[in-house]
Amino acid sequence: MSASHEFPSDLLAGQEELHQIRAELSALLKRLPWSVEPLDGFTDDTGWRKIERPASPGWTADEQAEVEKLRRREHELAVFITGHRYWTEVAPADRAQARSKLKHAHDQE
Repeated sequence: MSASHEFPSDLLAGQEELHQIRAELSALLKRLPWSVEPLDGFTDDTGWRKIERPASPGWTADEQAEVEKLRRREHELAVFITGHRYWTEVAPADRAQARSKLKHAHDQE
């Protein structure tokens, strides 16, 4: 396999957007309550570690819609990237390494 890949610009753009969408989704999920539906808090110390959760007010309809929008876009981008015509030009034995290079292409810029 060559050390350098000339990825098509649309593939690079798709990968970069996927990174952005995943970062945005992760940040959103960290801000939201732990439960989508309103639930009482609980403590469980019967397992191998203690689990505690405060009461959750649940997610608003807008929050649920935003999560769904981001997850839908994440899925669209993942399908676009994995099904891109570029991968037919890469030898099957080299695809995993090429895919890894694509994932980190923005790091080298």
